[in-house]
Amino acid sequence: MNSVSFSDLNRSSAISDWFAQQLSSFTPASVALALASALVAGLIISWVYKKTYRGVLYSPTFSLTLIMLTLVTAPVVMAIGSDVALSMGMVGALSIVRFRTAVKEPLDTAYMFWAITMGILLGAKMYIVALVVVIGIGVILLALSFFKLRNPNSYLLVMHYDEYAQGDIESALRREVRNYRLRSKTVTRAGAEMTYEVRLDQKTDLVSRILDIEGVHDATLVACQTETGA
Repeated sequence: MNSVSFSDLNRSSAISDWFAQQLSSFTPASVALALASALVAGLIISWVYKKTYRGVLYSPTFSLTLIMLTLVTAPVVMAIGSDVALSMGMVGALSIVRFRTAVKEPLDTAYMFWAITMGILLGAKMYIVALVVVIGIGVILLALSFFKLRNPNSYLLVMHYDEYAQGDIESALRREVRNYRLRSKTVTRAGAEMTYEVRLDQKTDLVSRILDIEGVHDATLVACQTETGA
């Protein structure tokens, strides 16, 4: 029989020590639990974002980004743990990252912070706190979205017409629309163009009513989001 050398024993002992050191802070089961919890939390955040989105064009890629943020943040926090040197190195590595994609909506930034916060809580093994936070914020956002939906929808009404028809247009708007505001008016030798912001409680055949006015050449109703109040 071949005798086992001291170098082989030392190598085996070093490997065992390395595995013991790696599993001292967390186990594969704890990593799997954190990732599974982060996946569930990310899916909830993505679902709430989809249900409360009020922009013009919904982006499925951003919803996937929210899930990825939660999944990536959780193991990062688990790896850092209480190691100050590792945490400082992680901060230094992240500080050199430059993001070129601009966030279109301010609310999207809040969703990103929500996803990162969930990853931090789950990485720190605060599962009860994470559950309360994800359910609580989700319910609040859905409730706020529900109350916002009860407000009149905002549209832009763009019209090309002859100057003599402006009085009839304003009379029609007073009859058909509860709230409207002039946004722009352009007059040329060929005619005039006028844009109104209108708020409609329900779908109405406003464009057909405007086209019935003599002197109106065309009318377009475009859904919009207004950030300013006046």
